[in-house]
Amino acid sequence: MTFSKKTICITLGTRPEAIKLAPVIKCFQNTEDFDTKVILTGQHREMVAQVMDLFDLNADFDLDIMQAKQTLGDITCRSLQGLETIYQDIKPDLVITQGDTTTAFAASLAAFYQQIPVGHVEAGLRTDNIYNPFPEEANRRLISQIAQLHFAPTTLAVENLHKSGVTGEIYHTGNTVIDALLSVAQKNPPCDVEGLDWNKYRVLLVTVHRRENWGEPLQDIISGLKLILAKFPDTAILLPLHRNPIVREPLQKQLGDHERVFLTEPLDYKELVGAIKRCFLLLTDSGGIQEEAPSLGKPVLVLRETTERPEAVIAGTAKLIGTKAEQILFSGSELLDSENNYRQMAEAINPFGDGKASQRILDIVRKYFLM
Repeated sequence: MTFSKKTICITLGTRPEAIKLAPVIKCFQNTEDFDTKVILTGQHREMVAQVMDLFDLNADFDLDIMQAKQTLGDITCRSLQGLETIYQDIKPDLVITQGDTTTAFAASLAAFYQQIPVGHVEAGLRTDNIYNPFPEEANRRLISQIAQLHFAPTTLAVENLHKSGVTGEIYHTGNTVIDALLSVAQKNPPCDVEGLDWNKYRVLLVTVHRRENWGEPLQDIISGLKLILAKFPDTAILLPLHRNPIVREPLQKQLGDHERVFLTEPLDYKELVGAIKRCFLLLTDSGGIQEEAPSLGKPVLVLRETTERPEAVIAGTAKLIGTKAEQILFSGSELLDSENNYRQMAEAINPFGDGKASQRILDIVRKYFLM
């Protein structure tokens, strides 16, 4: 290295960010080329702590902003003000953010206000609908206009960034979530759920939490899950509940008494990986699971009207099915009734990476400071 040691701030606030940035943090901490600082905003609390413990990571700063019934404005303002102070104190040479959360947007904006370069992990995802998903589509577009280094997970994400006319350098790195997933999956982690016999049932792993699915769409999803359970008595559902009462209370009320529905508190990441390895298929509105599950050979039915990960649909690892009960039953039946249909999805090649994205990002940042 011919440049003086640079300070890198990696900022995160939610569990998905923690998972996807953990291998990046480890890469940067394992080299003496950089002074790496980890900052938590506290947008999520317990779920981030679980990931930090799993990957043996510690934060250098924690804004601890989380509070009951926090709004997007609350998260943005408290993160922005707290990060402004930290960035002024430690004067980083580069701020690295991930994805499309409100924390990622606030961190990028705080860096921009102090003319600090921004590196954006998982750049270039798009649905082209500014309100779906909300607020993620706007967040990632705004970050793209600020970032100097765009770490795009796929070739389509690279194309999206070029079409957006962004400044800065665009790199195809793969997705760091595959790095994290493979490092945990190779340890074959368990997922023990009271009363659930993984050998007795074909288990459907279900996750639902997105704002656009609150209210009527969630009711439709519940109806669709009930139809699958009624048609296929050899199936069971494992559904980790989101902490938000807007999501968890309808699920508890309408599915809590079903003998083949297992509602749990949020699984820690190790348990989640264990559940993905053992389940038959997944129904989810999560973005990360669309990327992760195909690496373990599991089909994904996406409970959304849009996805910023069309590569999964094109590759055949995921299918966009919306939230209507009849469509959920139809799409679930296609896989539960047909071994051929199931095998086609399960054996499709995951387009999101090879587990080496974090090392590529480190190499790119080294090159950036040599330019």
